[in-house]
Amino acid sequence: MGTALAGVVLLLTTACSGGEKDNGVTVGEKAAANVPQVTIDPGNGNVKAKPEEGVKVTAVGGTLDKVTLSLKGKPVAGEMAADKTTWQSRTLRPGSRYQVTAVATSPQGKSATVNAAFATHKAPRELGIADVTPTKNEKVGVGIPIQVTFNRGVEDKDAVEKALEVKSTKPATGAWHWVNDTTVIFRTKNGQYWEPNQKVRLRARLAGVKAGKKTYGVSDFTRTFRIGDEHMVYVSTKSKKAVAKENGKKVRSWPISAGKGGRVVNGVDTYLTTSGIHLTMGKENPAIMTSEWMGVDPEDKENGGYKEVIPHAVRISNSGEYIHSMAATVWAQGRQNVSHGCINSPPKDARWFYNWSYRGDPVIVTGTKREVEWNNGWSYYQMSWKRWVKGSALDRSVTTG
Repeated sequence: MGTALAGVVLLLTTACSGGEKDNGVTVGEKAAANVPQVTIDPGNGNVKAKPEEGVKVTAVGGTLDKVTLSLKGKPVAGEMAADKTTWQSRTLRPGSRYQVTAVATSPQGKSATVNAAFATHKAPRELGIADVTPTKNEKVGVGIPIQVTFNRGVEDKDAVEKALEVKSTKPATGAWHWVNDTTVIFRTKNGQYWEPNQKVRLRARLAGVKAGKKTYGVSDFTRTFRIGDEHMVYVSTKSKKAVAKENGKKVRSWPISAGKGGRVVNGVDTYLTTSGIHLTMGKENPAIMTSEWMGVDPEDKENGGYKEVIPHAVRISNSGEYIHSMAATVWAQGRQNVSHGCINSPPKDARWFYNWSYRGDPVIVTGTKREVEWNNGWSYYQMSWKRWVKGSALDRSVTTG
């Protein structure tokens, strides 16, 4: 139930300085008919308000001048209607006590002030954020995706996605894509990476969002990170060469040796380096690489078993592909593809790339018949933009400016 105070109730406050007569009616009595009525919903004393519905303030016979909603003395956001007759808050934190003050004025200049206090019901099940990529204040590449993982499955993806906001210093077009019930990923439009050297902020206004049956977000979340210089890496398995560009200018090139091919499993040559748009995912120095990924015991040398300690390795997929140092194949680099799928590089060049690269740098590989899958690592740009947007619960793209 809402809290409604009419002009008659407010006579006590508007007429206390009056008492003069005008045609036999006091000024206060005249004013009562001209004082606006203000309604606050949920009403004063409510202890089981629904967090997802927020607070609505309505003025009849006047317009709202100011509405203040607070939680523990801190203001809570809301939006005033264009005609200033209604005000609606955002969703509210479950199990919390709020205070509201609303001031309205009639066309005749009479004002009304209404106060209310209420509490929201507790969340039987809590929705929270378990992990976010990138990390706090991390400097990342222009292709970086924002990956949000929740602590439980989300039933009402529309409501949760509406609570997610991405803002950047330099505008970009992007979209969210749900890969499963617990993970949603934001990336920019195909061919339009983030502009370099800027800040990006994710805000998840989850407090009070009903994510499913008896499931509510209980707190908001903010993550800010930085886009660094534009790093673009181009690898040709045919010319056996890698080229690195920074902000459009070539800064280094080096010979490489890619996957040799020849191991076909279920129609896929697992020894071929995958072609397509990869993103750098992380660094390992050293990386321990074994043949276990292909189901071969590292000790089974006769069937290709191996275990190697590899310095300066930068991962570009989940299927074991890295750009890494390999002194043992320097003889083949620039001449022959001899690896199990990784991009072997001279030690000095691998070390340089390891130090230079950010997570989220695009690595575009060409020259093989094996295409990288969109969900192999962070190769999300492999999916068409139209299909990516279809993965949004709201079926829409957004602008981050």
